[in-house]
Amino acid sequence: MWWAITALALLAVGTFRAAGWLFVLCVVAAAVAGSLAVVGRRSERGMFRDALAVPLASVGAVAWVYNALGARPHGAGARNRRLGVSAAVTVALLAVFIPLLSSADATFAALVDGLMPRLDGDTLSRWIAVFVLAGIGTLGALYLLAGPPLPADGQPHSAKRTLARLEWGLPVGALTAVFAVFLGAQLVALFGGDDYVQRTAGLTYAEYARSGFWQLSAVTVLTLAVILPVLHRAARDTAVDRLWLRGLLCAISGLTLVMIASALGRMWTYQQAYGFTVLRLLVGTCELWLGIVYVLVIIAVLRLETAWLPRTAIATGTAALLALAALNPEGLVAGENIDRWERGEDLDVDYLAGLSVDIVPALDRLPAPMRNDLLNRLDDRLDDDTWNSWNLARTRAR
Repeated sequence: MWWAITALALLAVGTFRAAGWLFVLCVVAAAVAGSLAVVGRRSERGMFRDALAVPLASVGAVAWVYNALGARPHGAGARNRRLGVSAAVTVALLAVFIPLLSSADATFAALVDGLMPRLDGDTLSRWIAVFVLAGIGTLGALYLLAGPPLPADGQPHSAKRTLARLEWGLPVGALTAVFAVFLGAQLVALFGGDDYVQRTAGLTYAEYARSGFWQLSAVTVLTLAVILPVLHRAARDTAVDRLWLRGLLCAISGLTLVMIASALGRMWTYQQAYGFTVLRLLVGTCELWLGIVYVLVIIAVLRLETAWLPRTAIATGTAALLALAALNPEGLVAGENIDRWERGEDLDVDYLAGLSVDIVPALDRLPAPMRNDLLNRLDDRLDDDTWNSWNLARTRAR
Protein backbone atom coordinates (compact mmCIF):
# COMPACT_ATOMS: atom_id res chain seq x y z
CA MET A 1 0.00 0.00 0.00
CA TRP A 2 2.77 2.45 0.90
CA TRP A 3 4.59 1.86 -2.38
CA ALA A 4 1.32 2.46 -4.28
CA ILE A 5 0.74 5.72 -2.36
CA THR A 6 4.32 6.76 -3.12
CA ALA A 7 3.81 6.11 -6.84
CA LEU A 8 0.65 8.23 -6.87
CA ALA A 9 2.37 11.02 -4.94
CA LEU A 10 5.25 11.06 -7.43
CA LEU A 11 2.87 11.24 -10.39
CA ALA A 12 0.97 14.08 -8.69
CA VAL A 13 4.10 16.27 -8.78
CA GLY A 14 3.26 17.15 -12.39
CA THR A 15 0.08 18.86 -11.19
CA PHE A 16 1.94 21.22 -8.85
CA ARG A 17 5.34 21.85 -10.49
CA ALA A 18 5.91 23.03 -14.05
CA ALA A 19 9.53 21.83 -14.37
CA GLY A 20 9.56 19.11 -17.01
CA TRP A 21 12.82 17.48 -15.86
CA LEU A 22 11.41 17.09 -12.35
CA PHE A 23 8.28 15.36 -13.63
CA VAL A 24 10.37 12.96 -15.75
CA LEU A 25 12.37 11.94 -12.68
CA CYS A 26 9.15 11.49 -10.72
CA VAL A 27 7.61 9.31 -13.44
CA VAL A 28 10.69 7.05 -13.47
CA ALA A 29 10.61 6.80 -9.67
CA ALA A 30 6.85 6.14 -9.78
CA ALA A 31 7.45 3.24 -12.18
CA VAL A 32 9.90 1.71 -9.69
CA ALA A 33 7.54 2.28 -6.76
CA GLY A 34 4.64 0.83 -8.74
CA SER A 35 6.60 -2.32 -9.53
CA LEU A 36 7.50 -2.76 -5.86
CA ALA A 37 3.83 -2.25 -4.93
CA VAL A 38 2.75 -4.99 -7.34
CA VAL A 39 5.44 -7.46 -6.27
CA GLY A 40 4.69 -6.88 -2.59
CA ARG A 41 7.10 -8.98 -0.56
CA ARG A 42 10.75 -9.24 -1.48
CA SER A 43 11.03 -11.97 -4.12
CA GLU A 44 13.77 -14.46 -4.80
CA ARG A 45 14.53 -12.75 -8.09
CA GLY A 46 16.35 -9.91 -6.33
CA MET A 47 15.86 -6.20 -5.83
CA PHE A 48 16.72 -5.19 -9.38
CA ARG A 49 14.11 -7.52 -10.84
CA ASP A 50 11.54 -6.41 -8.26
CA ALA A 51 12.04 -2.74 -9.16
CA LEU A 52 11.58 -3.51 -12.88
CA ALA A 53 9.02 -6.27 -12.44
CA VAL A 54 6.13 -4.61 -14.29
CA PRO A 55 7.99 -3.63 -17.49
CA LEU A 56 9.79 -7.00 -17.54
CA ALA A 57 6.48 -8.86 -17.12
CA SER A 58 4.82 -6.88 -19.91
CA VAL A 59 6.39 -9.12 -22.58
CA GLY A 60 4.75 -12.26 -21.22
CA ALA A 61 1.54 -10.41 -20.32
CA VAL A 62 0.52 -9.84 -23.94
CA ALA A 63 0.77 -13.55 -24.75
CA TRP A 64 -0.99 -14.32 -21.45
CA VAL A 65 -3.99 -12.16 -22.38
CA TYR A 66 -4.10 -13.57 -25.92
CA ASN A 67 -4.13 -17.16 -24.65
CA ALA A 68 -6.75 -16.30 -22.03
CA LEU A 69 -9.06 -14.78 -24.62
CA GLY A 70 -8.65 -17.81 -26.86
CA ALA A 71 -9.47 -20.15 -24.00
CA ARG A 72 -12.74 -18.43 -23.08
CA PRO A 73 -16.04 -20.23 -23.80
CA HIS A 74 -17.50 -19.57 -27.23
CA GLY A 75 -20.51 -17.72 -25.86
CA ALA A 76 -18.43 -15.33 -23.79
CA GLY A 77 -16.13 -14.59 -26.75
CA ALA A 78 -19.06 -13.81 -29.01
CA ARG A 79 -20.56 -11.53 -26.39
CA ASN A 80 -17.28 -9.64 -26.07
CA ARG A 81 -17.07 -9.21 -29.82
CA ARG A 82 -20.60 -7.81 -29.89
CA LEU A 83 -19.68 -5.35 -27.13
CA GLY A 84 -16.61 -4.32 -29.10
CA VAL A 85 -18.67 -3.68 -32.21
CA SER A 86 -21.16 -1.69 -30.15
CA ALA A 87 -18.36 0.46 -28.68
CA ALA A 88 -16.92 1.10 -32.16
CA VAL A 89 -20.35 2.15 -33.47
CA THR A 90 -20.79 4.48 -30.47
CA VAL A 91 -17.47 6.17 -31.16
CA ALA A 92 -18.33 6.56 -34.84
CA LEU A 93 -21.70 8.14 -34.02
CA LEU A 94 -20.12 10.58 -31.58
CA ALA A 95 -17.49 11.48 -34.16
CA VAL A 96 -20.28 12.46 -36.58
CA PHE A 97 -22.80 14.13 -34.31
CA ILE A 98 -20.56 16.15 -31.98
CA PRO A 99 -18.96 18.18 -34.81
CA LEU A 100 -22.40 18.81 -36.31
CA LEU A 101 -23.80 20.06 -32.99
CA SER A 102 -20.68 22.14 -32.38
CA SER A 103 -21.10 23.90 -35.70
CA ALA A 104 -24.75 24.59 -34.82
CA ASP A 105 -24.16 26.31 -31.47
CA ALA A 106 -21.18 28.44 -30.41
CA THR A 107 -21.69 27.79 -26.66
CA PHE A 108 -21.69 24.04 -27.16
CA ALA A 109 -18.67 24.37 -29.43
CA ALA A 110 -16.76 26.26 -26.71
CA LEU A 111 -17.67 23.55 -24.18
CA VAL A 112 -16.47 20.79 -26.50
CA ASP A 113 -13.29 22.70 -27.30
CA GLY A 114 -12.45 22.99 -23.61
CA LEU A 115 -13.07 19.30 -22.95
CA MET A 116 -11.45 17.77 -26.01
CA PRO A 117 -7.66 17.82 -26.46
CA ARG A 118 -6.25 19.35 -29.62
CA LEU A 119 -5.50 16.41 -31.91
CA ASP A 120 -2.64 17.74 -33.98
CA GLY A 121 0.03 15.30 -35.12
CA ASP A 122 2.31 15.67 -32.09
CA THR A 123 -0.54 15.48 -29.58
CA LEU A 124 -2.05 12.43 -31.26
CA SER A 125 1.30 10.63 -31.33
CA ARG A 126 1.88 11.45 -27.66
CA TRP A 127 -1.56 10.19 -26.65
CA ILE A 128 -1.11 6.95 -28.59
CA ALA A 129 2.30 6.38 -27.01
CA VAL A 130 0.96 7.06 -23.51
CA PHE A 131 -2.04 4.79 -24.09
CA VAL A 132 0.13 1.92 -25.38
CA LEU A 133 2.67 2.23 -22.56
CA ALA A 134 -0.01 2.52 -19.87
CA GLY A 135 -1.92 -0.42 -21.33
CA ILE A 136 1.13 -2.68 -21.52
CA GLY A 137 2.17 -1.64 -18.01
CA THR A 138 -1.31 -2.43 -16.69
CA LEU A 139 -1.22 -5.85 -18.35
CA GLY A 140 2.19 -6.48 -16.79
CA ALA A 141 0.88 -5.56 -13.35
CA LEU A 142 -2.16 -7.85 -13.76
CA TYR A 143 0.13 -10.63 -14.95
CA LEU A 144 2.25 -10.33 -11.80
CA LEU A 145 -0.80 -10.14 -9.54
CA ALA A 146 -2.27 -13.27 -11.13
CA GLY A 147 0.98 -15.20 -10.73
CA PRO A 148 3.17 -13.42 -8.16
CA PRO A 149 6.88 -14.28 -8.05
CA LEU A 150 8.06 -16.60 -5.32
CA PRO A 151 9.04 -14.80 -2.10
CA ALA A 152 12.64 -14.78 -0.97
CA ASP A 153 13.52 -17.17 1.81
CA GLY A 154 15.13 -14.59 4.09
CA GLN A 155 18.88 -14.08 4.27
CA PRO A 156 21.13 -15.80 1.72
CA HIS A 157 22.70 -19.01 3.00
CA SER A 158 26.17 -18.81 4.44
CA ALA A 159 27.46 -21.15 1.73
CA LYS A 160 27.03 -18.35 -0.79
CA ARG A 161 29.45 -16.11 1.09
CA THR A 162 32.65 -17.29 -0.53
CA LEU A 163 35.01 -14.48 0.49
CA ALA A 164 37.40 -15.38 3.29
CA ARG A 165 38.52 -12.72 5.74
CA LEU A 166 41.84 -12.08 4.00
CA GLU A 167 40.24 -11.99 0.56
CA TRP A 168 37.97 -9.07 1.33
CA GLY A 169 39.95 -7.57 4.21
CA LEU A 170 43.02 -6.73 2.11
CA PRO A 171 41.31 -4.45 -0.46
CA VAL A 172 38.88 -2.93 2.04
CA GLY A 173 41.68 -2.30 4.53
CA ALA A 174 43.84 -0.66 1.87
CA LEU A 175 40.98 1.63 0.81
CA THR A 176 40.31 2.52 4.43
CA ALA A 177 43.95 3.52 4.92
CA VAL A 178 43.93 5.64 1.75
CA PHE A 179 40.71 7.38 2.82
CA ALA A 180 42.17 8.12 6.26
CA VAL A 181 45.31 9.69 4.73
CA PHE A 182 43.19 11.73 2.30
CA LEU A 183 40.97 13.10 5.06
CA GLY A 184 44.03 13.82 7.17
CA ALA A 185 45.45 15.93 4.34
CA GLN A 186 42.17 17.80 4.13
CA LEU A 187 42.24 18.52 7.85
CA VAL A 188 45.77 19.89 7.55
CA ALA A 189 44.65 22.15 4.69
CA LEU A 190 41.63 23.27 6.71
CA PHE A 191 43.70 24.33 9.70
CA GLY A 192 46.65 25.53 7.60
CA GLY A 193 44.49 28.03 5.77
CA ASP A 194 45.27 29.96 2.62
CA ASP A 195 49.06 30.17 3.05
CA TYR A 196 49.47 26.42 3.42
CA VAL A 197 47.30 25.61 0.40
CA GLN A 198 49.15 28.13 -1.79
CA ARG A 199 52.51 26.64 -0.81
CA THR A 200 51.44 23.02 -1.42
CA ALA A 201 48.78 23.16 -4.16
CA GLY A 202 49.36 26.52 -5.82
CA LEU A 203 45.73 27.51 -5.22
CA THR A 204 43.93 29.96 -3.02
CA TYR A 205 41.87 28.32 -0.30
CA ALA A 206 38.65 29.34 -2.06
CA GLU A 207 39.83 27.67 -5.30
CA TYR A 208 40.93 24.60 -3.33
CA ALA A 209 37.55 24.33 -1.60
CA ARG A 210 35.67 24.59 -4.88
CA SER A 211 37.64 21.83 -6.62
CA GLY A 212 37.13 18.09 -6.38
CA PHE A 213 33.37 17.73 -5.93
CA TRP A 214 32.85 15.45 -8.91
CA GLN A 215 35.81 13.26 -7.98
CA LEU A 216 34.57 12.86 -4.41
CA SER A 217 31.09 12.04 -5.68
CA ALA A 218 32.52 9.31 -7.91
CA VAL A 219 34.48 7.94 -4.94
CA THR A 220 31.33 7.68 -2.79
CA VAL A 221 29.46 5.74 -5.48
CA LEU A 222 32.38 3.40 -6.24
CA THR A 223 32.94 2.75 -2.55
CA LEU A 224 29.33 1.66 -2.22
CA ALA A 225 29.96 -0.80 -5.07
CA VAL A 226 32.81 -2.26 -2.97
CA ILE A 227 31.02 -2.38 0.39
CA LEU A 228 27.78 -4.06 -0.68
CA PRO A 229 29.31 -7.17 -2.36
CA VAL A 230 31.63 -7.64 0.62
CA LEU A 231 28.72 -7.36 3.03
CA HIS A 232 26.82 -9.91 0.96
CA ARG A 233 29.63 -12.41 0.36
CA ALA A 234 32.03 -12.11 3.30
CA ALA A 235 32.32 -15.08 5.65
CA ARG A 236 30.84 -14.50 9.09
CA ASP A 237 31.00 -17.96 10.59
CA THR A 238 33.09 -17.03 13.63
CA ALA A 239 32.98 -14.16 16.11
CA VAL A 240 36.35 -12.93 14.79
CA ASP A 241 35.00 -12.85 11.21
CA ARG A 242 32.00 -10.81 12.31
CA LEU A 243 34.19 -8.43 14.35
CA TRP A 244 36.50 -7.74 11.41
CA LEU A 245 33.53 -7.33 9.07
CA ARG A 246 31.81 -4.84 11.33
CA GLY A 247 35.01 -2.96 12.13
CA LEU A 248 36.38 -2.46 8.62
CA LEU A 249 33.08 -1.83 6.87
CA CYS A 250 31.96 0.66 9.52
CA ALA A 251 35.35 2.39 9.31
CA ILE A 252 35.29 2.81 5.54
CA SER A 253 31.61 3.81 5.63
CA GLY A 254 32.30 6.42 8.30
CA LEU A 255 35.24 7.86 6.36
CA THR A 256 33.09 7.98 3.23
CA LEU A 257 30.43 9.90 5.15
CA VAL A 258 33.07 12.50 5.99
CA MET A 259 33.96 12.65 2.28
CA ILE A 260 30.31 13.21 1.44
CA ALA A 261 30.18 16.09 3.91
CA SER A 262 33.33 17.49 2.29
CA ALA A 263 31.82 17.13 -1.20
CA LEU A 264 28.64 18.92 -0.13
CA GLY A 265 30.70 21.70 1.39
CA ARG A 266 32.72 22.06 -1.80
CA MET A 267 29.55 22.19 -3.92
CA TRP A 268 28.07 24.85 -1.65
CA THR A 269 31.24 26.94 -1.93
CA TYR A 270 31.27 26.42 -5.69
CA GLN A 271 27.67 27.62 -6.03
CA GLN A 272 28.30 30.61 -3.79
CA ALA A 273 31.13 31.62 -6.12
CA TYR A 274 29.68 30.77 -9.54
CA GLY A 275 25.93 30.67 -9.03
CA PHE A 276 23.24 28.07 -8.47
CA THR A 277 21.91 25.80 -11.23
CA VAL A 278 19.38 23.00 -11.33
CA LEU A 279 22.08 20.46 -12.19
CA ARG A 280 24.24 21.48 -9.24
CA LEU A 281 21.26 21.34 -6.90
CA LEU A 282 20.28 17.93 -8.25
CA VAL A 283 23.72 16.35 -7.85
CA GLY A 284 23.99 17.88 -4.39
CA THR A 285 20.67 16.27 -3.48
CA CYS A 286 21.91 12.94 -4.83
CA GLU A 287 25.05 13.24 -2.73
CA LEU A 288 22.95 14.00 0.35
CA TRP A 289 20.84 10.91 -0.40
CA LEU A 290 24.04 8.85 -0.69
CA GLY A 291 24.92 10.04 2.81
CA ILE A 292 21.59 8.64 4.05
CA VAL A 293 22.33 5.37 2.23
CA TYR A 294 25.69 5.10 3.98
CA VAL A 295 23.99 5.57 7.34
CA LEU A 296 21.67 2.69 6.41
CA VAL A 297 24.69 0.63 5.34
CA ILE A 298 26.33 1.18 8.73
CA ILE A 299 23.14 -0.01 10.43
CA ALA A 300 23.06 -3.07 8.17
CA VAL A 301 26.71 -3.80 8.92
CA LEU A 302 26.17 -3.58 12.67
CA ARG A 303 23.14 -5.87 12.43
CA LEU A 304 24.69 -8.07 9.71
CA GLU A 305 21.29 -8.09 8.01
CA THR A 306 20.81 -6.81 4.46
CA ALA A 307 17.36 -8.04 3.45
CA TRP A 308 15.72 -4.73 4.36
CA LEU A 309 18.44 -2.48 2.91
CA PRO A 310 17.59 -2.25 -0.84
CA ARG A 311 13.92 -1.33 -0.43
CA THR A 312 14.72 1.07 2.38
CA ALA A 313 17.35 2.79 0.22
CA ILE A 314 14.83 3.17 -2.62
CA ALA A 315 12.23 4.46 -0.16
CA THR A 316 14.63 7.15 1.09
CA GLY A 317 15.41 8.04 -2.54
CA THR A 318 11.75 8.53 -3.43
CA ALA A 319 11.26 10.51 -0.22
CA ALA A 320 14.22 12.75 -1.18
CA LEU A 321 12.71 13.28 -4.63
CA LEU A 322 9.32 14.22 -3.16
CA ALA A 323 11.03 16.57 -0.69
CA LEU A 324 12.93 18.18 -3.57
CA ALA A 325 9.67 18.67 -5.47
CA ALA A 326 8.02 20.17 -2.37
CA LEU A 327 10.90 22.67 -2.04
CA ASN A 328 10.35 23.87 -5.63
CA PRO A 329 13.91 23.32 -6.92
CA GLU A 330 13.81 25.84 -9.75
CA GLY A 331 12.29 28.46 -7.47
CA LEU A 332 15.02 27.69 -4.92
CA VAL A 333 17.74 28.10 -7.57
CA ALA A 334 16.25 31.41 -8.72
CA GLY A 335 15.97 32.67 -5.15
CA GLU A 336 19.57 31.82 -4.30
CA ASN A 337 20.86 33.48 -7.47
CA ILE A 338 18.84 36.60 -6.66
CA ASP A 339 20.37 36.56 -3.15
CA ARG A 340 23.83 36.54 -4.76
CA TRP A 341 22.79 39.41 -7.03
CA GLU A 342 21.64 41.44 -4.03
CA ARG A 343 25.12 40.89 -2.54
CA GLY A 344 26.72 42.40 -5.64
CA GLU A 345 27.33 39.28 -7.76
CA ASP A 346 26.29 38.86 -11.39
CA LEU A 347 22.85 37.48 -12.26
CA ASP A 348 22.51 35.20 -15.29
CA VAL A 349 19.15 36.44 -16.57
CA ASP A 350 19.30 34.21 -19.65
CA TYR A 351 19.63 31.12 -17.47
CA LEU A 352 16.64 32.13 -15.36
CA ALA A 353 14.61 32.76 -18.52
CA GLY A 354 15.27 29.16 -19.58
CA LEU A 355 13.66 27.72 -16.43
CA SER A 356 9.96 27.05 -15.94
CA VAL A 357 7.31 29.29 -14.39
CA ASP A 358 8.08 27.70 -11.04
CA ILE A 359 10.49 30.62 -10.56
CA VAL A 360 7.80 33.33 -10.85
CA PRO A 361 7.28 33.84 -7.07
CA ALA A 362 11.03 34.38 -6.60
CA LEU A 363 11.10 37.17 -9.19
CA ASP A 364 9.12 39.58 -6.98
CA ARG A 365 12.38 40.82 -5.44
CA LEU A 366 13.80 42.00 -8.77
CA PRO A 367 13.41 45.57 -10.06
CA ALA A 368 10.36 46.10 -12.26
CA PRO A 369 12.21 46.34 -15.63
CA MET A 370 14.19 43.14 -15.05
CA ARG A 371 11.19 41.31 -13.59
CA ASN A 372 8.89 42.31 -16.45
CA ASP A 373 11.47 41.23 -19.03
CA LEU A 374 11.76 37.80 -17.42
CA LEU A 375 8.00 37.44 -17.08
CA ASN A 376 7.50 38.30 -20.74
CA ARG A 377 10.12 35.76 -21.80
CA LEU A 378 8.51 33.09 -19.64
CA ASP A 379 5.05 33.99 -20.95
CA ASP A 380 6.21 33.40 -24.53
CA ARG A 381 6.73 29.71 -23.68
CA LEU A 382 3.53 29.38 -21.66
CA ASP A 383 0.78 27.48 -23.46
CA ASP A 384 -2.86 27.36 -22.42
CA ASP A 385 -3.81 24.41 -20.21
CA THR A 386 -6.66 22.07 -20.99
CA TRP A 387 -8.56 19.90 -18.52
CA ASN A 388 -5.99 17.10 -18.83
CA SER A 389 -2.88 19.29 -18.58
CA TRP A 390 -3.84 21.68 -15.78
CA ASN A 391 -0.92 22.73 -13.61
CA LEU A 392 -0.97 24.79 -10.42
CA ALA A 393 2.33 26.59 -11.06
CA ARG A 394 1.28 27.70 -14.54
CA THR A 395 -2.13 28.82 -13.27
CA ARG A 396 -0.54 30.96 -10.56
CA ALA A 397 1.96 32.40 -13.02
CA ARG A 398 -0.85 33.59 -15.28
